[in-house]
Amino acid sequence: LIVYGYVWQWTADREFAEKLWPNALRALEWIDSYGDMDGDGYVEYRKKTPQGLDNQGWKDSHDGILHADGSKPTGPIALVEVQGYVYDAKLRLARVARVLGEEDLADNLEHQAAALGRKFNQDFWMSDRRYYAVALDGEKKQVGSITSNPGHGLWSGIIDLDRATHVVRRLVSPEMSSGWGIRTLSTKNNGFDPIGYHTGSIWPHDNAIIAHGMKIYGFDNEASRVMSTLALAGGYFRDARFPELFCGFSRDEAAVPVEYPVACRPQAWSSAAPLLMIRTYAGMHGQAPQGTLSIVRPALPEPISRVDLVGLKIAGTRIDLSFHQHGGMTGVNVLRKDGPTIDVVVRY
Repeated sequence: LIVYGYVWQWTADREFAEKLWPNALRALEWIDSYGDMDGDGYVEYRKKTPQGLDNQGWKDSHDGILHADGSKPTGPIALVEVQGYVYDAKLRLARVARVLGEEDLADNLEHQAAALGRKFNQDFWMSDRRYYAVALDGEKKQVGSITSNPGHGLWSGIIDLDRATHVVRRLVSPEMSSGWGIRTLSTKNNGFDPIGYHTGSIWPHDNAIIAHGMKIYGFDNEASRVMSTLALAGGYFRDARFPELFCGFSRDEAAVPVEYPVACRPQAWSSAAPLLMIRTYAGMHGQAPQGTLSIVRPALPEPISRVDLVGLKIAGTRIDLSFHQHGGMTGVNVLRKDGPTIDVVVRY
């Protein structure tokens, strides 16, 4: 549903939206009727057979989700980031619904998203630790590990604005940030392992999503810091290609990022990470239904003086852009624009 919403946002293709509308409604039905296993308003997972996966979020290893003491929670498990995905999905679907004349559904989806946001910020927030729990377990108790997962909540927009500062501050702190990127699990957690698949390693796609969320919430400097350290790490890998993941040793411990021996490379998530990083540096948002390409507070990192984006497509219009940085300020030039009228709006 999020991808469906993004396609609409960048193309304003009504034929596409109408063609997949029945599928979108079926996906929405799954969220409410099947994803929410116990009717508490959250999407959960649990395995049905002994051979099933213990964890079914993106951290799907057997020890990917841990309590603060290192023990494993029992299901069904409601992950922190998944609730943000649902929140985002319903808001994006509401925008398409209005265009298709489904006003009542749009109102209902916006109401549901708002209610989910309020409930989420009450149930997942750990007031004593100033951070969000990674999950709720089968007894609706917080799984209190400090992880990278809540960073996805910045990307989805579900995190309360007055708590975002605490989340960002923790993510860029030494316990989470190695100097090469944000770790999946805090060094202060009993289950931390810098060579664990999801228990202290660094994933490029995870970092790119978190940095984009930081930018959305206005934490531009922190977003740039996350991306710049990640880009620095990427330069050490063969062909400057991000692997699926790498180890979570700090730069004080290792002068170069330590490879994870069996990491996939190439890997789809990691291949997509630089594209989202470019969007984040550029502050670029497609608003095709409004006939606008918005560029909000663009900021290239210091080592890079110019980036050209050639053949960008929005609502059938091709746009070539040049971003140039000097003295800490980034400017934008429109090199070419072909097709239906799209306004390029730059805001600082």
